[in-house]
Amino acid sequence: MHQIRYIMVGGFLGAGKTTTLARLAKHYMQQGLNVGIVTNDQADDLVDTNMLRSLGFEVGEVAGACFCCNFDELMSTVQQISSKTRPDIILAEPVGSCTDLVATVIQPIKQLFDAEFVIAPYAVILKPSHGRRVLQNESGTGFSPKAAYILKKQIEEADLVLINRADELTQEQATELEALIHAHLPDRPVLRISAKTGDGFDSLIEWLAQDGDFGRRVLDIDYDTYADGEAELGWLNSSVRVVSESEFSLDDFLLDVVERLKQALAEVPAEAAHLKTIGLWEGFFGVANLISSENAAELSLPSNCQVKAVDVIVNARVACDPELLETLVRKHVAEAAAEINAAAEFRRTQSFKPGRPEPTHRLSAPA
Repeated sequence: MHQIRYIMVGGFLGAGKTTTLARLAKHYMQQGLNVGIVTNDQADDLVDTNMLRSLGFEVGEVAGACFCCNFDELMSTVQQISSKTRPDIILAEPVGSCTDLVATVIQPIKQLFDAEFVIAPYAVILKPSHGRRVLQNESGTGFSPKAAYILKKQIEEADLVLINRADELTQEQATELEALIHAHLPDRPVLRISAKTGDGFDSLIEWLAQDGDFGRRVLDIDYDTYADGEAELGWLNSSVRVVSESEFSLDDFLLDVVERLKQALAEVPAEAAHLKTIGLWEGFFGVANLISSENAAELSLPSNCQVKAVDVIVNARVACDPELLETLVRKHVAEAAAEINAAAEFRRTQSFKPGRPEPTHRLSAPA
């Protein structure tokens, strides 16, 4: 019987999950394997989904709730991908504010769909910027202890912890971060990678190819703390049409939006867990993002094109009230458009706080 290898890569908002999955998908496809990707968000209009599809991958999206709270749709989405292409591998990207995924996703797949799937080691990416501050219990991390609780629990349930953006760290910084992880989790393997450059991916691919009884770390989770931590994040997904009579640089516009929002959030102040924009027009696309207050706004995927009109999607996950977040996004997208003599038409915006996690299944003991 044909079995699908299920590879889920977790990690906090802005950790680099999407870039990691894209690089893994490209590798597996170059090996002649069929690959499907499943993205996940509390709302639709997801930058990650649009970006991955623009790169030519087969992508399904579970929107409106996390994998754990929408397990049946996760499995239905995998089936839909399977009906289009017979996947050898499913790459799954859970919502970055979720934890307890071993008990609510991996174990249910193992116990309910054992004949259909092989579970790869569960890798969780630790974002250096927030990870270092949270693991050192620093004050002024931008997140409350309840939100920090989620990040810590994410790496606790991992089979393998990945330190992403290793190319941006000094040897001393990377060693310090690895020591912090081992201080919390002495027995946990740690790999340094760069999803951007591919450094460390040979080792990651070797890890993910292992067969064994992975995804067994069922945690004791305080769901009150977990729910409160998620609820402290304002969530916004917005789609905007930007139109000008003269051509403008799509990349400059996307980066300007992110830089304006970074400055506005610093003035509140409010910590950005992740802020992403994608511009899509006639086969071209560009992506700009911000992963924390201490990082620079970044043009992560340049389009290198001039446009007169573009569809822009903004995804923002920020530790602030969602109504304030929506006000700031509307204001600064409009101002960035006005700067290039363009008009910004907001077509659809969702802003909210995530509700309490209510898993479809929660298996308290591993199979």
